[in-house]
Amino acid sequence: MEADVRLKNTGLRGVKVADTKISYIDGENGILIYRGYRIEELAVRSSFMEIAFLLLEGTLPTKAELEQFNRNIVAARQVPDFVYDALKHLPKTASPMDVLQATVPLLGLADPELEVETKEANHRKATRLIGRVPVVIAAWHRIRNGEEPLPSDNTLPHAANFLWQLSGRKPDEEMARDLDICLVLHADHTFNASTFACREVVSTQAHMYAGVSAGVGALSGSLHGGANARVMEMLAEVEAQVKSEDDVAAWVKERLGRGKKIMGMGHAVYKTIDPRSTILKRMSQELGRKTGHENWYRLLTKIDEVAEKEFAGLGKANIKSNVDFYSGSVYSMMGIPIDLMTPVFAISRVAGWCAHIIEEKFAEAQGKPALYRPAAEYVGDYCGPIGCTFEPLEERKSASV
Repeated sequence: MEADVRLKNTGLRGVKVADTKISYIDGENGILIYRGYRIEELAVRSSFMEIAFLLLEGTLPTKAELEQFNRNIVAARQVPDFVYDALKHLPKTASPMDVLQATVPLLGLADPELEVETKEANHRKATRLIGRVPVVIAAWHRIRNGEEPLPSDNTLPHAANFLWQLSGRKPDEEMARDLDICLVLHADHTFNASTFACREVVSTQAHMYAGVSAGVGALSGSLHGGANARVMEMLAEVEAQVKSEDDVAAWVKERLGRGKKIMGMGHAVYKTIDPRSTILKRMSQELGRKTGHENWYRLLTKIDEVAEKEFAGLGKANIKSNVDFYSGSVYSMMGIPIDLMTPVFAISRVAGWCAHIIEEKFAEAQGKPALYRPAAEYVGDYCGPIGCTFEPLEERKSASV
């Protein structure tokens, strides 16, 4: 009898496919590093513009470098009119992530350096993408609601300008700073699914916009970018079903008993607390006090506490809250609609995607970057291991039973 050689689909867990200098995760100890710097320090002391520069250039910017980089980003906020025209012809019910994925190639067509493959040109393309992705997302939100896109306010920082273009209201400075911190936290996360998609695509020598479009597509999947939105849907269910915080424990136990997930808990890499979750938990508490949504924070912390104990009782002590568990409440308190939470993730992660694309295209260790071409184990067909005999159409019988 032939041995069963079928391989378990591991999702490439633990398989190292390339070197990177961009970010590092120690999942056992809950450590995330960008270019050598701990995320906890960067979230408190830096800005998203500094982090975008760090990821792309490899070092933190000087004051003069940061000012120039910010000017380049602001200049990139000018989106061509034909992109707005295209958005106005899309179905108003379209998913914002589908709209973003459709728009990235249009932005590529507008880029005069689309096919220029020098390192310098790719850095400029990255700058344009970082500047334009939030503008497109805000424009789509207004267009689908029957409103005209708003011009950029070039006096506002990156996160604040997005909130302005989204709502038409100048944002509170503290809230804009909170969003900026969120962008810092989401900017990169090593070889996650969307980043790997970007790198795999550009390994074919496709241009940066093709790679970023692939990243958007991967991020749109419910197992990657949509968890914070699903946390908010779960929270709405809890609010509707429980009468007090004391009822949360019963709700959690009943949900787990039915084999359903607690959204925003557990992670493919972290075996302890996600360091980003700790920062977002504090932010959720502070914004809750400020916006009158303390109940969201209280319910989430109760779910977090009870679920962690329940998982530990089932022998799963490494299932803890991840970056998505509290970020949904944070975004909602900022006035960001649930279906825009994953696009906001993309506003941040585009910096990391572009950094990885540049690293993939110009990898020093490889000399010439390698085309990704993994192998698979062929496990046969319905004819048996030696293959099928071709039969004329009129003689074929159905293979179905």
